[in-house]
Amino acid sequence: MGSTVFERQPAAASVVTHSLAKTILAPFWTHDAPRAAAMPALVGQEKASLVIVGGGYTGLWTALLAKEREPDRRIIVLEGKTCGWAASGRNGGFVESTLTHGESNGRTRFAAEYDQLDRLGLENLDEIEATVARLGWNCDFERNGSFAVATEPHQAEGISEDADGDRTVFLNEKEIQKKVASPTYLAAIFEPRETALVHPAKLANELMTSCLAAGVEIFEHSPVKSITAERDGIRLTLADGEVRADRVALATNAFPSLLKRYQLHTVPVYDYVLMTEPLTAAQLKSIGWKGREGIADMANQFHYYRLSPDNRILFGGYDAIYHYGGRIRKEYDDRPETFTKLASHFFTTFPQLEGLQFSHRWGGVIDTCSRFSAFFATAHQGRVSYAAGFTGLGVAATRFAANVMLDQLAGLTTERTQLEMVRKMPLPFPPEPATYPAVQATRFALNRSDHNGGKRGLFLKTLDSVGLGFDS
Repeated sequence: MGSTVFERQPAAASVVTHSLAKTILAPFWTHDAPRAAAMPALVGQEKASLVIVGGGYTGLWTALLAKEREPDRRIIVLEGKTCGWAASGRNGGFVESTLTHGESNGRTRFAAEYDQLDRLGLENLDEIEATVARLGWNCDFERNGSFAVATEPHQAEGISEDADGDRTVFLNEKEIQKKVASPTYLAAIFEPRETALVHPAKLANELMTSCLAAGVEIFEHSPVKSITAERDGIRLTLADGEVRADRVALATNAFPSLLKRYQLHTVPVYDYVLMTEPLTAAQLKSIGWKGREGIADMANQFHYYRLSPDNRILFGGYDAIYHYGGRIRKEYDDRPETFTKLASHFFTTFPQLEGLQFSHRWGGVIDTCSRFSAFFATAHQGRVSYAAGFTGLGVAATRFAANVMLDQLAGLTTERTQLEMVRKMPLPFPPEPATYPAVQATRFALNRSDHNGGKRGLFLKTLDSVGLGFDS
């Protein structure tokens, strides 16, 4: 096999060691924008029209949009820890219009309705932008677009043909390096309207604040132990209480579904991120990046990066780690070999920033499903709805998912509920002991493809043929 640019031009070990010497293990976003106060835990018995399990983006959007639809409903959110503590508070802050984890994945899986999904995704992003403005949310929302950069010759081949000059603009090597000065860039596609950037923790905080202002009741440190269908509603059992609900929306992301039939439809995969200290004026000038766009490279194992409001660089991705049995443990948040690899790749991307240090490092799980985009399910005669499987591109898609669940719970037939994407489920993962070797084999095959001119070997082609395409 060949080698990638990050292996052909590795950063010096001393540069990497120095860059990581002062990092703290904590998500920068929640460290930068801590919550003002915690909500109480639920104790005793309660009854509500709608109960939402999960206080991340999906759950909070569902609560807020439900109140906008029916202001007089009693709506309760139950969060096992604190709202926004997990993926919603530590993601990269890319608010993408895509509902299908990119065009390639969307056209492969939903060819007949892709144009419709594309339109709905853009409308959803427009509506998020309008909500931020209407409610005056302080979440550092910037709709600056994004670059998909080619760092290997095979990635640059033919990409100009994919650009329409409007929503997608081709930049050759000279043009992209004028926008952002990295010797690794060979070409790029710029999408000016498809991506916004946001401060993830501030967005979660503003969502929660707006929910409370609308009359939503939020209980934290209130994990749901079980869900049971009864003749007159749904009973949710907690450690110190229970709630009876007419309708329930499940927004538990990477954590095991309360509906056992869907527990194999997602697996938790660990993603890792570094955040630099703020760049000086001279450092920022050395890389350009005046447009503050989001950036991701085109590899299967890709990096994503962006500037923060105070001109730090967030740099994440590449490694995606699954632990046997889908285990989620705090100690997995710290993975020195991955942080070392990320730091090396960072200085290969921006060698002019040697000497810069990282202030924060962190990791955590995202929910991955076999089709790489959200899926939807109902249970108990339509009284329970469930959305999961966002696979790392859920900041905007969670709002769309919230509307789907609310449509389903209301028994409505809408454009959203009629989508094949909503009506059909992805294939489940196999149970252990099969999942772990399957995931490792897939990671190996994707890595091999990146080292072999992007050619997909027999294993990946077989996955493609059965609908497990693993497009990034």
